[in-house]
Amino acid sequence: MAQTAIQEALKAVPIFLRMQYPHAWFDYDKEADVLYVSFERPQQATDSELLENNILVRRRGEHIVGLTIMHASRLPS
Repeated sequence: MAQTAIQEALKAVPIFLRMQYPHAWFDYDKEADVLYVSFERPQQATDSELLENNILVRRRGEHIVGLTIMHASRLPS
């Protein structure tokens, strides 16, 4: 099980390195099937926008501070 977790985490490394954010926190609510991604802690978002693909973008001014991804397990891998 640990080896599988390591392999899956390593797959995410190139994606994380391409992102413009030096930090990211991930929290998954399995019961609600919602993935929360924070680029700052605390987020202190002042605005949010729901996109057509069930992603809620949280902003402070023009800066994205987090994402709420609904139906996360249904996203294509």
